[in-house]
Amino acid sequence: MELVTPSATLAVTTASRVSFLAGADSSGAACNASIVEFWADDAEALFRQLQVALGDDLDVVQEPTLMPWGNVSIVLRDPNGILVNLYTPVTDDARQLQGNRTPTA
Repeated sequence: MELVTPSATLAVTTASRVSFLAGADSSGAACNASIVEFWADDAEALFRQLQVALGDDLDVVQEPTLMPWGNVSIVLRDPNGILVNLYTPVTDDARQLQGNRTPTA
């Protein structure tokens, strides 16, 4: 289920979907049934910037991965244990889906 607003989208899903997005390593998180997602123009470039800025302190759960629905996804864990997904739609279908869920006003 998604609630789309002009500045953000709140999506509610099941814990199994979080595990699918973040892989088997998601269970060690302080909040292992939640994930915060950020749409980035270039998630892989942002990931490289974070690697340079944070080095070994960057907690990477999932390296850049092309997901079945066409997003490149990188899953990190913040210092409080919350999963963070940085994603970029890279296929035509994924860009269309993102466009359909992004409000225009």
